[in-house]
Amino acid sequence: MPKTPKKERSMALYETILQLRDLDECCRFFEDLCTANEQRTMEQRFDVALLLDEGRVYTEILEKTGASSATISRVNRVFTTGTGAFQEMIDRRREEAPEPS
Repeated sequence: MPKTPKKERSMALYETILQLRDLDECCRFFEDLCTANEQRTMEQRFDVALLLDEGRVYTEILEKTGASSATISRVNRVFTTGTGAFQEMIDRRREEAPEPS
């Protein structure tokens, strides 16, 4: 049985995300694009990534985010097998964060 050809990735979504002008517009766009559950899942995964980058342990991350150990493990695996984008964005956030007073 022949394999179904893999559909080429559409860049329209990613190009549109790059055009978002501010945090409010970004939040509203993702509220329209995603279900509430999809948004919470993505937010939780990124929160897990931030905490892993800080060196937090699984039990603390689970307590702070409510993420399952499987989710924490999956996000942790992305740091070693992913594209590096999580780490790049975390580093950029850190660089652009305002200095504490």
